[in-house]
Amino acid sequence: MLKPIKPIPALLFLMFTIVFFPWNSYADDSDFSEMEMSFKNFITCELTRTEAMNPFNGKPFKITMIDLFDVQMESDLQIVTGAVQCFVDNQSVTLYVAVGITKLLEKEQVSYYTIRDKDFSILATELFRFPYKERCKWSQYWVDID
Repeated sequence: MLKPIKPIPALLFLMFTIVFFPWNSYADDSDFSEMEMSFKNFITCELTRTEAMNPFNGKPFKITMIDLFDVQMESDLQIVTGAVQCFVDNQSVTLYVAVGITKLLEKEQVSYYTIRDKDFSILATELFRFPYKERCKWSQYWVDID
């Protein structure tokens, strides 16, 4: 017969787990904050500079949310994925973004970029099909306040 879990030990176990094994330890890192800010600024710049001709066919839109999902490395390419939620034609539209970042002389720059209206998983080999002609710099608005 199973014994019921007592609330106090279960609560202590949960607190111990959260304190000593944080799931989002990378989220507190300043590198992640810089990556997130660069991602948000890049996407905002890219959509507004091009007047969103590709995803919205030039219709007026308002960005309501930009969210960074993941940062991963494949060889020398850093792949950043996320989503952009916009309000267009009186409806909410979510776009999914993948950006390929490479380092050149210690400077990060966007090499590949794609945006789609359906969620997708992306590999570097697929991202290579979407070379980016630089319009918006990756760290254009990033200011290091330290």
